[in-house]
Amino acid sequence: MIVEQRDYHVFTGKLPELVKLYETEGIELQQSYLGKLLGVFTTDIGALSTYTSMWGYENFAEREQRRAKLQADDKWQAFLGKIQPLIHTQQNRILIPTSFSPIR
Repeated sequence: MIVEQRDYHVFTGKLPELVKLYETEGIELQQSYLGKLLGVFTTDIGALSTYTSMWGYENFAEREQRRAKLQADDKWQAFLGKIQPLIHTQQNRILIPTSFSPIR
């Protein structure tokens, strides 16, 4: 298993709007394509105005296949048009659980 961590650094004051858009439109669409949502977070200490999601995949090939299908969806492209003006920067990481991790 691999875990993809996606951090969206949002313009100051725009985080509640981004969270609401994901809650009402984005997350259901993402889950229909991406599958295993491990969690969604905002920050309280550190890099503020950050929206983080974590997705689980069996391997990198599955991730690529699922994300390609999501990107091909017109509804997802319309959603991106709503959130992109709110996002300052983005960082993605692929995390590989250790043999003793509860998430494997």
